[in-house]
Amino acid sequence: MRILGLHGAGTSAYIFKSQTAAFRAKLDPSYTFDFVDAPWESAPAPGINALFDSGHYVWWPKPTINSIRGAHKWLIDYIDEHGPYDAVVCFSQGCSLIGSFLLYHYRETPEEELPFKAAIFICGGLPLPVLEDLKVPLPQRVHDINDQTVKLLQQKASMLTNYAANPDTVKLGVGLWSDTGGLLHDPRVMPKESDVFGIDFTTIAQDLHIKIPTVHIYGAKDPRWPASMQLAHFCDSRKMYDHGGGHDIPRSTDVSNKIAALLRQLKQEI
Repeated sequence: MRILGLHGAGTSAYIFKSQTAAFRAKLDPSYTFDFVDAPWESAPAPGINALFDSGHYVWWPKPTINSIRGAHKWLIDYIDEHGPYDAVVCFSQGCSLIGSFLLYHYRETPEEELPFKAAIFICGGLPLPVLEDLKVPLPQRVHDINDQTVKLLQQKASMLTNYAANPDTVKLGVGLWSDTGGLLHDPRVMPKESDVFGIDFTTIAQDLHIKIPTVHIYGAKDPRWPASMQLAHFCDSRKMYDHGGGHDIPRSTDVSNKIAALLRQLKQEI
């Protein structure tokens, strides 16, 4: 099973390769991964320099429709040159790239074969400009939740930078994601289809349903949990797993074994 790896904003192929190393180590050699840098250089994601020293890239500098569609073309060109791939695994903005690509595919060219058969989304969501362009009804509440959760995530990232600069402030047993007081969601309660943080999925057109098998991996303590839920509800054949952490990929044995098991199940499906 050959898998293309697409990193988050302000990180890199090297960083995503490191972030996924624990669960990849649980897979046999029949699983191979190709991690690629996004086409645009960028500033590092907030706090990332505290953990990694590498280049930093984004799939688009600003989430305009033209720049997102340009990233889709870049993706197709890369796959044409370096593929084929059985699946893609993506994190954060990488999920936005693949999720938006799939929605446009099913709306505009459903008769064409996709360049991959499955997708693994980790802590991902969809760009709201894409949903608006595709005429998905988005009440103001959707925009408000998006803005608030992005701000909460940025605040968490700034804490990581502060921890790196002031290690004496780190408390034993207290992690970056330990304080959940500001979250807008209760991870024990899955949203109803009619109200996934403002989106009514009972009204979504059939040609905006993602039909390939998908795996959705997210963290209960991630401020962007609502966006992960919205992306998952566009997918008809989905498996979902809460790793219990934040906007990251925990490297514990239990989490790594579970993610590896999900990839094995996905391989059987395709």
